[in-house]
Amino acid sequence: MTTLCIANNRTEEIVGDLAAMSPPEQLASGYGAQRILWWAKDGDVLVVPWVPDPEYLAYVTGLTGVRAASLTFVVPPPGAQGGRMITGDRLADPAFRAELGRVLAGRTVTEVLPITPNGAVAGLAAALGLAHAMPGQAFAAQGGNALVNSKAGFRAVAAGVGVPIPPGRVVASPAEVEDAVEQLLGQGHSVIVKVEFQAGGFGNEILARDERVDPAGAERVVVLADRAAVAVYVAERWTWLTAGRGQRVVVEQYFADSAPLYAEFAIDDAGVVLVGCGEMVMRPMVVGEITPPVTPDAEVRAELVAQGARLCEGLRAIGYRGRVSADAVLTPKGEIRFHETNGRLTGSSHLHDAFFGRLLREEHRGSRCILELAGLKVPSFAEAVAGIAAAGLAFSPETGTGVLYSCDFTPADGSVMYCVVAESPEAARALEAELLALFAG
Repeated sequence: MTTLCIANNRTEEIVGDLAAMSPPEQLASGYGAQRILWWAKDGDVLVVPWVPDPEYLAYVTGLTGVRAASLTFVVPPPGAQGGRMITGDRLADPAFRAELGRVLAGRTVTEVLPITPNGAVAGLAAALGLAHAMPGQAFAAQGGNALVNSKAGFRAVAAGVGVPIPPGRVVASPAEVEDAVEQLLGQGHSVIVKVEFQAGGFGNEILARDERVDPAGAERVVVLADRAAVAVYVAERWTWLTAGRGQRVVVEQYFADSAPLYAEFAIDDAGVVLVGCGEMVMRPMVVGEITPPVTPDAEVRAELVAQGARLCEGLRAIGYRGRVSADAVLTPKGEIRFHETNGRLTGSSHLHDAFFGRLLREEHRGSRCILELAGLKVPSFAEAVAGIAAAGLAFSPETGTGVLYSCDFTPADGSVMYCVVAESPEAARALEAELLALFAG
């Protein structure tokens, strides 16, 4: 039995125009896509931007117990954006499809597992005769993934099923944006404006009447003293707000000092199943997370899960199949407000599937937390692995604690993404301090 894994972690349904990404951003995205290795099993076939670096491949398979030699990697020819990311035109390349068909000949493919189940993957699955192996293929083939990842589409679905969202509107013209922003600012609220398709907060800006608002999940705070200033802002930022493509704009109340949370679900024909939940770490953009979340109490967490499941039931009803992260904030008043869905294997999925699901023994799974953060500078990936082993910090299946490297970005920027697995959030932070001291300077 074979799974066809496709490492398409940056698509237009997520970040909009791929040409707007700089070459370093595209390169980092390609390395991030290599996290698909955490899902691989013996005999699987993986479509990747390039063949993984041997050291990272050996590290991941050494932890998962997969025989690296049993995996087959297929790399499509470069597309319009080059070879740094798996893009739709690369998946549509006739020579690539023919090669992939030859690789899969004689195998029984039981699942097509993309990071993002979009139309490009649906078309590839159909061309290979594997539409049956891709859950939700018919929905994806009609552009459904764009609906699930649209911040504007989210508000319509959430409002329709009665899930709490921030006050605000989806707007489509400069005059509407100005009216929606001024209405909230005039009521004494700060505002967050969102580009319809973006990720990680990079399509968000916070608007306020003064400078005392601390941004979280947005690139900056813009002070707009009055309506005239709002009009100037909208005129100057209109192309950015619409991504230069006439997209809709989301304008909603910004809740300062809130806890950013998520609940991730698996949606299939049978129903909606909770995968896990967590809390994002902002500086001010998302740099990592901790799971399970630390801020909400049991009652709030139960509401997060219940409302998130309700939202996902709405997506299931219209045909989406796959993973969904329902993202929300816990306001200072203790209210849950959902603000987007992400229909794909997210930056959290490997924590729940691979780390909790594969690496931790069953007796440890209910009593461990994972802190994951990006940006640890190391001399090289090999030295990073050797360093934690020598210091006694490396993850141990016997204790269910220690440090893991979830992703290797060293060829792009000299950093790794690290995960600290511990018995409590406090223990995770203490272990993190040891890790940071190990590579200080």
